[in-house]
Amino acid sequence: MVTMTLLFSSLLFSCFLHYHNLLHHKVGFGGVGVDFLAAVPSFPKPDAKIRTTEFKIQGGGNTGNAMTCAARLGLKPRVISKVSNDAPGRALLEELQAEGVDTSFFVVSQEGTSPFSYIIIDSQTKTRTCIFTAGYPPMVPDDLPLANLLSALDGARVVYFDARMPDSALVIAQEAFRQNISILIDAERPREGLNDLLNLADYVVCSEKFPQAWTEASSISRALVSIILRLPRLKFVIATLGKDGCIMLEKCVDDEGSNLEEMDVESCLISLKGKIDDSTAMPTCLVSSITKFRGEGMGSVCGRLYFGTSEKIPPSELVDTTGAGDAFVGALLYAICANLSPEKMLPFASYVAAAKCRALGARSGLPYRTNPLLSRALNWSSKSSA
Repeated sequence: MVTMTLLFSSLLFSCFLHYHNLLHHKVGFGGVGVDFLAAVPSFPKPDAKIRTTEFKIQGGGNTGNAMTCAARLGLKPRVISKVSNDAPGRALLEELQAEGVDTSFFVVSQEGTSPFSYIIIDSQTKTRTCIFTAGYPPMVPDDLPLANLLSALDGARVVYFDARMPDSALVIAQEAFRQNISILIDAERPREGLNDLLNLADYVVCSEKFPQAWTEASSISRALVSIILRLPRLKFVIATLGKDGCIMLEKCVDDEGSNLEEMDVESCLISLKGKIDDSTAMPTCLVSSITKFRGEGMGSVCGRLYFGTSEKIPPSELVDTTGAGDAFVGALLYAICANLSPEKMLPFASYVAAAKCRALGARSGLPYRTNPLLSRALNWSSKSSA
């Protein structure tokens, strides 16, 4: 009976995804590359010689990984990027095509080199060190004629940017903005041209260190309030915290007018964290009521605060965190296209990211839409706090 139930749930989930497959395209612009992944017993000391315990070559790059995740979840992503007509570049395109990613809008240079990274995975500390080499020649706006750009954006629901190649990214984002296509920015760290992209964004997902680095706020949660106030187009901003989960601030309409009492967002976050059930291994989501959160010298914003926990992965199952953030973003993009509520979106994205961490490399562990556990992930309940 349990097997039949899981099979039926899987079939329903696949049909649900197929329906959205017909309606929504997603476009990603940014980095792709080849990852040379070496797992070692511990990170090498200077001038040392060590042996790998596992080695793998596979596609990487923030955009390549996020779009692969989205394709496995059932969306029809397109990627705009640039590689060279060398062996790594051809392998990158073949790998993405095999995953169902549309690569017809790639720019392929007949000379130069494709991007690549050396990644060392420390099996003892479960950390990874990345050494990136950019491709050459870099992509410039003239590489993408307007007719090609319009074709790439045709039918798109969301356009994703990892904030690389800023000049070309801005041209694409401005056209998406003109067409009223939603824009999601992955803000890993402050980069050249990032502010121009953020001004056009509907959604921002950022690393743990970015919010305070960009706003100089006294805490991550207060920085999220500042980000919403500085970028009035934003519908939500999320800060990912790795194994510690994520924080999301969603902007809301103040239905109660000025009667809402202002509250310090950090106090609200502490209250939400106090309701965490430590006995639950799977991701959960805790939600505040609609509240007017004070900014640090910038006014206030009406919104809802969410704290999403991450899956507690047993140490014996944790292999590699490379690309976990990209998996999280890929799942978020699916959730946006599927109109999932934040209460479902955050645990679902955390589950997908955790699944990735159980295999070496950014793509090996990404779950497919046929995985019956994905339907279960969408049904996890959330807790709310007044």
